[in-house]
Amino acid sequence: MIVAGQLLLDESNRDGTGMCRIEPGFIRIDDSHIVDVQVGDIPKTAELGDAQTLVSPGMIDAHLHFPQFDMIGAHGMPLLDWLSGVTFPEEMRWADEDYAKAMSRRVINQLLSFGTTGICAYATVHHQSARAALQIADEIGLRGAIGQVLMDRNAPEELCRDRNQLLDEAATLCDEFPAHSNMASAVTPRFAISCTEPLLEGAGRLASQSGAIVQTHLAETVNECQVVSELFDGRDYVDVYESAGLLGNRSVFGHGIHLGPRDRAKLKQAGATIAHCPTANSFLRSGTMDREQLTSDTVSIAIGSDIGAGYERSMVRVARAMIEAAALIGNGFPDAGTAWHTITAGNADHLRLSDVGRLRIGHRADIVLSRPDIPWLERNQNPLATLMFAWDDRWIQNVLLRGRSVYQPTSRM
Repeated sequence: MIVAGQLLLDESNRDGTGMCRIEPGFIRIDDSHIVDVQVGDIPKTAELGDAQTLVSPGMIDAHLHFPQFDMIGAHGMPLLDWLSGVTFPEEMRWADEDYAKAMSRRVINQLLSFGTTGICAYATVHHQSARAALQIADEIGLRGAIGQVLMDRNAPEELCRDRNQLLDEAATLCDEFPAHSNMASAVTPRFAISCTEPLLEGAGRLASQSGAIVQTHLAETVNECQVVSELFDGRDYVDVYESAGLLGNRSVFGHGIHLGPRDRAKLKQAGATIAHCPTANSFLRSGTMDREQLTSDTVSIAIGSDIGAGYERSMVRVARAMIEAAALIGNGFPDAGTAWHTITAGNADHLRLSDVGRLRIGHRADIVLSRPDIPWLERNQNPLATLMFAWDDRWIQNVLLRGRSVYQPTSRM
């Protein structure tokens, strides 16, 4: 199959930063992978696309919660109140495996409709429901990781588990969905407040043994940081994770707003990644991450929707919020080319997904075709900025996973 149009191409730097540009051309797909990329002519005989079509890699979301898609918009509460009053009751529903299966399929359909084909996601503490989410995502063809949440304190009784049970269950999922899989299991302690030190240490050992991605939360609010200090004998938040063996080059920490120079130095040295969640930070009034400071300190930065505190399911809109958040604090802000890179190749690199995020020979044919209804090419010097700030999700005409159409505006999986 030949897919033609304006190709979103990546230019990455060795430090993990990069830019995207567009060039007319086409890609050839064979046996679920890209086998040719040609810049220049747009063949009229292409099966999909034309000169006005944006052909992009599938978007990657580095931080989201499957069970929270139905609670978007629970506004007006700080983080810890929001968790106890809204989030935990919603996650209790996943005790019903059938409910979790149906919701997982529905969530994945939503993600595909917004062009998201790769994820790093949280399930709940419920083992069978987490397994079901992994199985369904794998069957449909998403790329990335989902983790069973680990919690043994400071949550409702229905959501706390014996730490040995949790670690055994998480180890089972890491065996069933190993790190090299298309859909892998992530080691997922929710955050330090909801985990005892032995549970965190066990999660660290499991991550080391399995090579799995570690995902958790870090320094989202000032109050959260204070509670962590109280629970862990005055230690800093980053130190808590470091001592548990959870700070490494496969660690993805959600938020990372309230970090000092020493914290940033440790994150850099470990090669860990901060998953910036600008819409969620704004929604919960948690603060505004200083992206420029983290970048200056060469801390790796991915980006996530953080649904359901985040209210945008479209990664293009989340990327736009990243630009706006940086501009708000007036400390430099990324341009559109950088933002497009972040939600495609950049996130793929930070999640160690080596075969997605780029239109490149040998990569999976996870592709989004969008046809803007505005003159995005003819009347301006920066079409990528036009697309980002005028973005309309109704422009998405087709989403391919491994070269197979899995979403069109009139279809559902």
